[in-house]
Amino acid sequence: MEIGVPKETKDQEFRVGLSPFSVRVLRENGHGVFVETQAGTGAGFTDDDYRSAGAEIASTPNAIWNRELIIKVKEPLTAEYKFLQSGQLLFTYLHLAADRKLTEHLINCGITAIAYETVEQPGANKLPLLTPMSIIAGRLAVQFGARFLERQQGGRGVLLGGIPGVKPGKVVILGGGVVGTEAAKIAVGMGATVQILDVNVERLSYLETIFGSRVELLYSNSAQVDAVVPDADLLIGAVLVPGRKAPILVNRNLVKKMCPGSVIVDVAVDQGGCIETLHPTSHTNPVYVEEGVVHYGVPNMPGAVPWTSTQALNNSTLPYVLQLANLGMEALAKNEALGKGLNVKNHHLVHPAVQEVFPDLAS
Repeated sequence: MEIGVPKETKDQEFRVGLSPFSVRVLRENGHGVFVETQAGTGAGFTDDDYRSAGAEIASTPNAIWNRELIIKVKEPLTAEYKFLQSGQLLFTYLHLAADRKLTEHLINCGITAIAYETVEQPGANKLPLLTPMSIIAGRLAVQFGARFLERQQGGRGVLLGGIPGVKPGKVVILGGGVVGTEAAKIAVGMGATVQILDVNVERLSYLETIFGSRVELLYSNSAQVDAVVPDADLLIGAVLVPGRKAPILVNRNLVKKMCPGSVIVDVAVDQGGCIETLHPTSHTNPVYVEEGVVHYGVPNMPGAVPWTSTQALNNSTLPYVLQLANLGMEALAKNEALGKGLNVKNHHLVHPAVQEVFPDLAS
């Protein structure tokens, strides 16, 4: 099969769909791999690295997109819509629940679109292709939050770890999944006071085995959210409902009660976000101030550390890419987890969770 790897076009997105190691494996299995020139430069991979692995380097997007299987990192942007073709396989992060325009175009153009974030291992509620980026995003959420708490960055000037004689900053994390857990690890390591809210009591019990008394674990309901958010120096949205838009847990009135210069980082922004006042931003312009609070809403946070992120993503995606290359559409029937990743096929929206978001497109 011929596989195309375009250069990412999202703002400061330096990850790349296939690493040279992945290219080598695909070539050893008899597949042709075409990589757009400088697609891997931001992640530390040169065109010569790809040539050495057996890839052909193409100088134009047209030469990349005109292939049977397209491997990306982020969803196609509007300028890339013209490249999508009927009969192609597209394998990338899509997050369609937050993007009606892209959903409509994928349906209309006749492409088969498989989303990394909805590939799900049966019976385990595990999202193997989302997890590595969730780990990175969770860790970065605190790193970025700490930066924007600095006065020079518009924050209120709080050192999360405090010092002897001065209390540490308070981090409130909405959601105790992978993102929330990883955020808590970094926040605890910095010496902050940390609270995690989640609706899953079993998950809270599990988190107690990790953190013990170092993190306050609270059952999430509206009253509890109302009680803890106003005192947060750093509020992290870490809510995930696979395939669906994230629910709004913090409304504008509650944001108003936060101290001026506090920081919100919503990792759920690529699924619509769980903070009413937050909208997507970019690595170039990552923050804005609303109701006196600094808001960070970059949807491709792991793109900030592309050397780590690309390798972590490829470690998880390569087995699925290889199956698609070897078997084509048959791979979706043979691998149940991969089959659950299917979002659009033959001009139809087929993923149940996305159908619930756009019922008029499901017919």
